[in-house]
Amino acid sequence: MHRHLALIAGFAVLTSCTPRRGANTGPIPATSFDVVIDNGRIVDGTGAGWFYGDVGVAGDRIARIAPPGALHSASARQRIDARGLVVAPGFIDIQSGSYGNFIGNGDGRSVSKITQGITTEIMGEGGTPAPLNPATRQSGGFALGSRGADTNFTGAHGFAAWLDAMAQHGSSPNVGSFVGAATIRVYAKGEAQGTPTASELDTMRAVTRRAMEDGAFGIGSALIYPPGNYATTGELVEMAKAMSPYGGVYITHMRSEGDQLLEGIDEAIRIGKEGGVPVEIYHLKAAGKRNWLKAALAIAKIDSARRAGIDVQADMYAYTAGGTGLSACTPPWASENGKLIDNLQTPETRARIKAEMLNEHTEWENLCVLATPENVLLLGLRQPQDAQYMGKRLSEVAKSMGKDWPDAVMDLLIAERQRIGTVYFLMSEDNVKLQLQQPWMKFGTDAGGSDPDSAKGTLTHPRAYGNFPKIMGQYVRDEHVIPLEDAVRKATSAVATRLSLEERGVLRESFYADIVVFDPTTIGEHATYDNPHQLSTGVMFVLVNGVPIVAAGKPTGAKPGRVLRGRGWRQASP
Repeated sequence: MHRHLALIAGFAVLTSCTPRRGANTGPIPATSFDVVIDNGRIVDGTGAGWFYGDVGVAGDRIARIAPPGALHSASARQRIDARGLVVAPGFIDIQSGSYGNFIGNGDGRSVSKITQGITTEIMGEGGTPAPLNPATRQSGGFALGSRGADTNFTGAHGFAAWLDAMAQHGSSPNVGSFVGAATIRVYAKGEAQGTPTASELDTMRAVTRRAMEDGAFGIGSALIYPPGNYATTGELVEMAKAMSPYGGVYITHMRSEGDQLLEGIDEAIRIGKEGGVPVEIYHLKAAGKRNWLKAALAIAKIDSARRAGIDVQADMYAYTAGGTGLSACTPPWASENGKLIDNLQTPETRARIKAEMLNEHTEWENLCVLATPENVLLLGLRQPQDAQYMGKRLSEVAKSMGKDWPDAVMDLLIAERQRIGTVYFLMSEDNVKLQLQQPWMKFGTDAGGSDPDSAKGTLTHPRAYGNFPKIMGQYVRDEHVIPLEDAVRKATSAVATRLSLEERGVLRESFYADIVVFDPTTIGEHATYDNPHQLSTGVMFVLVNGVPIVAAGKPTGAKPGRVLRGRGWRQASP
């Protein structure tokens, strides 16, 4: 019999009853619930096999997980029948870039994320909006992430001020963050290259400790982008040592994901080992066709370290293209002290920059060479005269401009005076599947949340709309790369465990009611590189702290999200 939809208290509901084999069918006392989810296929987030059951939510908690039909007679303000649907913990995005959504003029809903089933977004890759001082206020990009002009996250506990501002602003999903390693460096040393002095290193340690006490989950580095690229291994070790007593994690966009991929892993492992902290590798990949064979070697290196007792893990997005700024095609030294545009306009310096951009083998991650100009897609152009190049390949743009591709890049950067969001096609589909299967893998979007209603005329990476549905649809249902239970575990409890998120990431009585209900037969992405602002489908309901933020596939506008803080904050609390 086909599912039937009705509306009760404004929410779509279905009804049916299917007994669970081997379940305890004893009487369950009648209880009043705020939400009852009936007859779902429960995938609890632990990796255990699915089972049929009912879920009762009271307040912000899961009050009951019962055999199917057991809560049929229970009183409930809202009832959702999940017959034929999967009921799972809400997905946790370990690499979010939604800074602007949760402060300033952001609406707090993060529509492209919550319609994927994401209930928690964790930020902090490289740069964060806090803490602020005169040096960080003048910086930007991967030193600070997005922030409003009116932010004032200064003082000894500027990081806490940022978290408090997000809590006051309101959000649909839960939010939290690492503290940016580049932010810490700029706070202490500005945007200069070089080894920090003893005094600067003391400042870095102090800023790290305070951020951990404010609720950071650890330190997030982005070591291919200036000024994060200027960091020495030694200073990162010292920061790690400072956060180690607080239970922090070192999470890193490594110094290389291409020609020096294996060396990048070695550096990350060294920082974790000498700093006494776990290591998490952001968006693991082997970038550039000439490096695709290194994916298996990278996995072997991580497995070997883990066998030796070193806690190193990774996360990923399920796409063969990455996304970052077009400025990443220029050598990092050219951006020292924020003078990239000045250097591009100085003939002698520009000639040196161009020569390095054309070099097939550089010490820095030369993304335009790794991808080749034919595989570099320009998205984030803002000036009217450059609109004609939006959604075009760099090779096309250079030809249209009548210039070599490095000159086209440099002239666009001068005209735009911003990093220019760009997609780089770098990875192998076979390697994406190989990585998905690793037991220590987790998932992140590496994107900010968007709203298709307000994003017209702009382009973004489709992962902002589709990463989790793509995994559950294409790689679980259609291609059988990994089982559903394993995919859900990697999207939920694996992240919660990594970040010590208490009572989240698993469907368990007394845990917070962060829940996604999705149709396993229809879940999937629709966003493309050419037309990214298309919501995924198949996610029917999403609850955050017991409140529906998505109902019948549509955002409700509710903002029950909370700011989540790391273990150091609890230790520092009275």
